[in-house]
Amino acid sequence: MAEFTMELNDEQKEVRDWLHGFAADVIRPAAAEWDEREETPWPVIQEAAKVGIYSLDFYAQQYFDPTGLGIPTAMEELFWGDAGIALSIVGTGLAAVGVLANGTEEQIGTWIPQMYGDASDVKVAAFCSSEPDAGSDVASMRTRAVYDEAKDEWVINGTKTWATNGGIANVHVVVAVVDPELGSKGHASFIVPPNTPGLAQGQKFKKHGIRASHTAEVILDNVRVPGSCLLGGKEKLDERLARAREKARKGGERVKNAAMATFEASRPAVGAMAVGTARAAYEVALDYATTREQFGRPIIDNQGVAFQLADMRTSIDAARLLVWRASWMAVNGKPFTAAEGSMSKLFASETAKKVTAQAIQILGGNGYTREYPVERMHRDAAIYTIFEGTSEIQRLVIARTISGTSVR
Repeated sequence: MAEFTMELNDEQKEVRDWLHGFAADVIRPAAAEWDEREETPWPVIQEAAKVGIYSLDFYAQQYFDPTGLGIPTAMEELFWGDAGIALSIVGTGLAAVGVLANGTEEQIGTWIPQMYGDASDVKVAAFCSSEPDAGSDVASMRTRAVYDEAKDEWVINGTKTWATNGGIANVHVVVAVVDPELGSKGHASFIVPPNTPGLAQGQKFKKHGIRASHTAEVILDNVRVPGSCLLGGKEKLDERLARAREKARKGGERVKNAAMATFEASRPAVGAMAVGTARAAYEVALDYATTREQFGRPIIDNQGVAFQLADMRTSIDAARLLVWRASWMAVNGKPFTAAEGSMSKLFASETAKKVTAQAIQILGGNGYTREYPVERMHRDAAIYTIFEGTSEIQRLVIARTISGTSVR
């Protein structure tokens, strides 16, 4: 077990500085353009692939960092550059986490490389869980997977929504209901390989923020996938369903479903994304406050501005510490006895919204225009309190965990 430390080692610092340079030199100069275009920034993703950032090897190195700080450090730096472009670069990671969390070694080795492609032929992947009537309420999921034993195939029907890279992905990871009577316990995750008949992109969403990231519906119409595409395999699924049925009869403990396993593994990473956006807005505001003069002196000389900046920096540092703690706990197998993963996402997400709003206020009229990036950062920050579990859901998870009761 790696000892907990608040100091990055030399290798981690080198990676952090490398990512910061890429974010400053490649991502930031392209941010405004791709925000306006509302399109996937393929050239930037390709540049990330060329230098090794968008790759299975890089992601695995950060994911398996024994301190747990590899992923949050990477997310913070990339999202410091720009949230929309960074999400296009890391969005495939959510699908990869879905496979890592639920798949066999063979499935991991087969499908994750196909999610990324290579520098000459970049690919992306999509994790499809949310539905029009089932976002936070995963028990209401309607997408159904039925096993065709004669052909050893699963037949999937339904509609997914809010899918990052949905429809344009090379590989889709789809969560579907396999046993409706078990509610959220009767879910399983499936790989939908490239060019599978019956899978199509539905509506592409025009969004308030993170506009450089592709978000769309995914339609599944009699999609047939081989039995080997069930993550974890059928034997493991049958055992899990049998346990769930037995515990349901006895009124026993809750069993985690496939979608929630993925979200729990990724929530601290989302917190790190929020920290990156908040830090970026804070730095713009600090620079502006030290150079902008009113009444013959820099505006930072006024307590009203200086105190805001002090609060902003304090909240950012506190959010980062919560993210680091949860990330260290996760990689070292420490149980989240107080929902520490949800805590990190909740606090960091709310911090990003507040800090970016304060940055606009410090810049005044300039902050409200697109001539300065804080306007875009504020729009981007709104998503952190919504996706992968709203702030309200995080509070519910925390409350249930610390109380041991079914808070509603």
